[in-house]
Amino acid sequence: MASDEGVIDWDEAMQQCGDDEEFLRELLDDLRSETDTQMEKMAEVLKTPDDSCFVQIMRAAHVIKGAASNLMCGDLRKCAAELETTANTASKENKDHKDGEIMKSLKEKFEALEKAVKNYHEYLEKVDV
Repeated sequence: MASDEGVIDWDEAMQQCGDDEEFLRELLDDLRSETDTQMEKMAEVLKTPDDSCFVQIMRAAHVIKGAASNLMCGDLRKCAAELETTANTASKENKDHKDGEIMKSLKEKFEALEKAVKNYHEYLEKVDV
């Protein structure tokens, strides 16, 4: 089971939602769905990278980062931000998707985000969301 620390700052998230727990739970469920969608997109891109893979990964990671940040989900935000930054740098530097080093780095960041997503899912199950 994931530690609660780092997954979400519940008190801060409640403040963001005007202390409406039902609304927060709805948003956390929405974040789960959106995160799963974006993770699937990135997994597919990493399986068959092409010239637009860095931009696609950057955009998907950005979506997760923003939503996780709004809901005080620290680990998700941090891992998504690191993946977004790596993809953004590769895009700006016109890296080739066939560059093994950059792809290895992206995959490592993606795996860290996968772990954060798994911990987030476990936490939601624990709190019945």
